Amino acid sequence: MDAAAFFCANYCHGFPLRCDSMIHSALLMIALLTDAEAFRVIGGNVTVVQGGTAILPCYVIDTTDDLTQITWQRKTTEKPHNDNFLTILPRDGAQFVNGRDDRFKYIGNFNDKNGTLQLSNVTLKDEGSYTCIFTLFPSGNQKTEIPLNLLVPPFTNIKDNLPTLGTEEVLFATCTAAGSKPPAEVRWLTGALGDNVRSTTNSTHYDNDTTTTVSSLFGVPTREINGHQVQCVISGDSLSREETLPFTIQVYFSPTEVNIRAKSEDSFECVTEANPSANFTWSRSGQSLLQSAVKVEGAKLQLLSLSSDLNGLYQCEASNTYGSKHGQLYVHVASGACSAAWALFGVLLFLNVGAAAWYFYKHGCSQRRSLNQHGGKQHDTKLHRSVRNDDYGPEEEDLQRDQEESL
Repeated sequence: MDAAAFFCANYCHGFPLRCDSMIHSALLMIALLTDAEAFRVIGGNVTVVQGGTAILPCYVIDTTDDLTQITWQRKTTEKPHNDNFLTILPRDGAQFVNGRDDRFKYIGNFNDKNGTLQLSNVTLKDEGSYTCIFTLFPSGNQKTEIPLNLLVPPFTNIKDNLPTLGTEEVLFATCTAAGSKPPAEVRWLTGALGDNVRSTTNSTHYDNDTTTTVSSLFGVPTREINGHQVQCVISGDSLSREETLPFTIQVYFSPTEVNIRAKSEDSFECVTEANPSANFTWSRSGQSLLQSAVKVEGAKLQLLSLSSDLNGLYQCEASNTYGSKHGQLYVHVASGACSAAWALFGVLLFLNVGAAAWYFYKHGCSQRRSLNQHGGKQHDTKLHRSVRNDDYGPEEEDLQRDQEESL
């Protein structure tokens, strides 16, 4: 017994005239089911970096059905309810529904049953699920869902906490990877510093599914640690490669001891240690600097001519945003025989030091001379220099005067 006779014998009792048409309908249904299982609608997951261009693939293979329409639906962060936003017809092409969005471009081919879309300048609001629907005859609607996932690279930076010199642990710097999706990893490479520093990491998650990660670097702000180089390394799926941010640990402090060094017979330099570097200002106690007799270049003071007009107390002030200190230079130009000069190297400003150190050194007759013909006698010009870094007291002035008179 063939299939038709079997069908009539079991399912057409009492309806002999309709048996043939029922057989035809059943066979057609079987054929349609067979065809529906044969063709496939191809889509896929799509991942794109924010601001980039996403390709939403969708096409049908292995079918000879006629395609009458392609419809696109979306359910996104911005539009949480699934709705149609684009239709593609054989004659009219792509038509926007419920508002135009020119970032979408139909790049498929209707005749090839290809409904692929291109979405440019993708934002977080576009993330969601996109559904591609093919209207086929006689099969009807066939669809596939295409998830669109976004990667958001972080905004990165290092902030110096401006630590000042001290003995307690403080925050040196913070390294931030802001607004990334998925969360970024932030870590420090501290090299030779080892256990001298430590780090902590905290993350904050936002409603738009982005995360900000902050890593903080701590340590004791000493001069030894000042100037050391470290690196903040940021990595994650949203970055094509690791990002490395170099950082130099800075410990800030006001000028420390101020020294005035003699660079030559008539040239002096003000020297100190400070971070940031100090600015230098030269002045003359009770009088203005003689522009024609001295030359000032930053920390340097040069005496252009040795004359008694230069006599007096000169001060070099070293300053930065954290404070200031100063050193002093006493200059005395006199005429007489070749002898020695005394130099007083200072004590720190604002410190009460009972006694200062005195240093003795010889100039001899190799100093500059002014030859004056007074009754056939020749006079030497000698420079007495005294250097210190705080104000003179009465006892020290008497000691200075006694030493000068003894020369």
